[in-house]
Amino acid sequence: MNLIEMNSICKSYRNIGFETQVLNNVTLHIGEGDYVSIIGPSGAGKSTLMAIMGCLAQPTSGEYILDGEEVGKLNDRKLSRVRNEKIGFVFQAFHLLPGVTALENVTLPLVYAKQTPGNAKERARELLAKVGLEHRLHHTPGQLSGGEQQRVTIARSLINDPRIILADEPTGNLDSKNGIETMKTFDNLVKEGKTIVLITHDSEVAQHAGRIISILDGQIDSDSGVHRERNTLSL
Repeated sequence: MNLIEMNSICKSYRNIGFETQVLNNVTLHIGEGDYVSIIGPSGAGKSTLMAIMGCLAQPTSGEYILDGEEVGKLNDRKLSRVRNEKIGFVFQAFHLLPGVTALENVTLPLVYAKQTPGNAKERARELLAKVGLEHRLHHTPGQLSGGEQQRVTIARSLINDPRIILADEPTGNLDSKNGIETMKTFDNLVKEGKTIVLITHDSEVAQHAGRIISILDGQIDSDSGVHRERNTLSL
């Protein structure tokens, strides 16, 4: 079953009389439980593709069906619901609130959804333990290393038990050791049945995925298209 279906997706921006084409006729289907990396140079359109995939931006044309729902037909309220319930986001820049503990940062998506369950803190503790940070619950981002901050971000992305994790350059701000630990976390999440789409410019990071899609000049340049055993070696 396809969880993500993108058909003939185009995205362009108009600015003072000229148009910049960022994505051009991208068709991409991703099944539930897939581990996909999207690789390409800066400016290739990777982040724009992920923004559309994550319902953070709308395509100029084309059709996007997410878990059976045509995204283009959803209003802002429904789009917000889809993002909150079905998608977890991991960004290169972490986007953690400063001065707020790891535990509180992880529970933030529940607060924004205005549906904080009574066991929210317990679930956050479990997720932080899952990423090896059970001893850092009450530390603020400024008291954590870059690798620890990224693991808090991953825990936060899981708090609503989403079906999809979208990760944009998750190792981009990390040294090699912390990058390896972060990728091990993603590898384990796939084993648990999560669907992961990973944006990267690093070919070694991309090798962790079962399917590698190369984007060039706003188009799919190549797609391995088959599930192969991921590379479990170092980054």
